[in-house]
Amino acid sequence: MGLIMVVGIVAKNGILLLDAETKFRAFGMKPEEAMIQAGRRRLRPIAMTALATIAGMLPLAFAIGAGSQMLQPLAIAVIGGILISMALSLLVTPAVYYYLGKSDHAADAVGPAGPITR
Repeated sequence: MGLIMVVGIVAKNGILLLDAETKFRAFGMKPEEAMIQAGRRRLRPIAMTALATIAGMLPLAFAIGAGSQMLQPLAIAVIGGILISMALSLLVTPAVYYYLGKSDHAADAVGPAGPITR
């Protein structure tokens, strides 16, 4: 259950981060600058989502309340997963996306070959 929760949050963060990068590229920014601006734009929402999830899981992680000892391992795993995924979403995802699309970026730098004549 915790894995599903963490994967859902990470996927949402990654999709929105790459969507922001695509929008900045459409405005004519260089790939590196577009990725940095997307990271800046998405930092606050990613951090707020992570902190809200962690704050919601803290009572379970500290086993406060009746029956919370049963869910304590789940809460600890979710908190750890969210903390790690926040760093991965902001650092690893943009880097991997940039380096996997490096051939596309090289084609963008060259520009169009000109009009096609028949």
